[in-house]
Amino acid sequence: MFMGEYNHTIDAKGRLIMPSKFREALGDEFVVTKGLDGCLFVYPNKEWQAFEEKLRTLPLTNKNARQFSRFFLAGAASCEVDKQGRILLPSVLREFAELEKEVVLVGVLSRIEIWSKDKWLESNVYDDMEEIAEHMEELGLSI
Repeated sequence: MFMGEYNHTIDAKGRLIMPSKFREALGDEFVVTKGLDGCLFVYPNKEWQAFEEKLRTLPLTNKNARQFSRFFLAGAASCEVDKQGRILLPSVLREFAELEKEVVLVGVLSRIEIWSKDKWLESNVYDDMEEIAEHMEELGLSI
């Protein structure tokens, strides 16, 4: 399980240090892909394979299902951590998430999200958390 928030920087070659707590849970190889809300999603191989299986069940005749699958699969890349604890983020994914220098890595249960620091600060304002919590109750989650 991933949790926590870590601030890091991307170097000129597109490499990012992965926090040690995340490296342990990710294993040797993992997948980075486009995420929702303009961030990147990082999945351990086991979680990615489970996600792929769910995508396989989507009907090919449904336009939204095809677009949804393309969104996650077209930019997906298999990654490894180098000896210095860094990962190389493909340029197409860095461009998608507008990652330039300062980034935030966030643990979200079964995945890691990689955000540009500016986008993270702008998107994650919790002024309306009580209202959001009420909607979560409608989905079966109560605190």
